[in-house]
Parts: sequence; structure tokens; C-alpha cells
Amino acid sequence: MVNRSIQKSSKEVTEPDQVFELAAEVFRVMSAPMRLKIISCLCDGEKNVSYLLSKIDTTQPNMSQHLTTLYQAGVLGKRREGVQIHYRIINERVANLCRTVCTQIAIDGNLDSE
Repeated sequence: MVNRSIQKSSKEVTEPDQVFELAAEVFRVMSAPMRLKIISCLCDGEKNVSYLLSKIDTTQPNMSQHLTTLYQAGVLGKRREGVQIHYRIINERVANLCRTVCTQIAIDGNLDSE
């Protein structure tokens, strides 16, 4: 079961150990490349599962598993419209962290290839 604790505000985290625990939880949730791809795809707005599958090369069951993990961790929100489920980012801190780390790695990678 995923801990929804990464949604806590900074006011709720007072003990140094809590900070490290929450940071470890964020990194655990973001540790799968598939989840990073999903977060990246949702950075520009809400998308349904069909759209995500058209942009990310994976199976529907695998996509569902990762979406569920991100949802349970409080990174994503979802809503149903008919038979489609639409996902959106609700934890901007996680999205910003993902964006920052991936951008820096891409920049560093480009520097190494010169």
C-alpha cells in the first residue's frame, strides 16, 4: 500500500526524520521510469488513459498499475467521464522535482556528447 504522506504540507513536517522519510517516499514513487514518463506527459494538463497509452509505449495493465501507484501516493488526481478515466497532476512539487531532475540530466547528457 502506498503512503499518501507525500501530500503533507511543509507546516506538518517538523521533525528532521519526517523530512527524510517524506523525501524517501517521493523518490520511491518517482523511482520507476514509467512513472516519470506519465508525470511528464501530464505536465501540460489532464489526459485520459487512451491518450497516455498512445504517447507511452507500454501495455494497458502496466500503465494502470503505475497510474494507481501515482494516484495512491497523492501525485495524481482522477475523474471518470463515461468509460474513460482522466488523470491530472495534483502535487505540483513532485511534478516540479521530476521536471527539474530530468531537465538537468538531459542538459548534462548533452554536455557529455560534445
